[in-house]
Amino acid sequence: MSFHLSSTDIRVDDGHILRARLDNGGGEHVDAEFDLNTVLGNNNGNFEWGGSDFSHSAEEVTFSIEGDESVPVLRARLRNMEGNAEWRDVNLSERITNQGGSFVFQE
Repeated sequence: MSFHLSSTDIRVDDGHILRARLDNGGGEHVDAEFDLNTVLGNNNGNFEWGGSDFSHSAEEVTFSIEGDESVPVLRARLRNMEGNAEWRDVNLSERITNQGGSFVFQE
């Protein structure tokens, strides 16, 4: 299940730590966190699932819930090989789910 549909208080702290209160399947919401640096990289100025340490080359990292579908969007200026920083974004619900009150990365 996409994590944002079963959670409250979603945020990204320190530019890479996803935190929320996730429904554990038993009707309770539990605190959970996930380091996005373990699954997101910067590939020549673009977010890359399966990479790592995107935040080391990111500037102005923001997080928001957007649109009618309440999509959880991580946005940052990522540096490419030439050193230029461009705005990029990624829908975190593409690969991150809630399983029993824990964040799980789906490859």
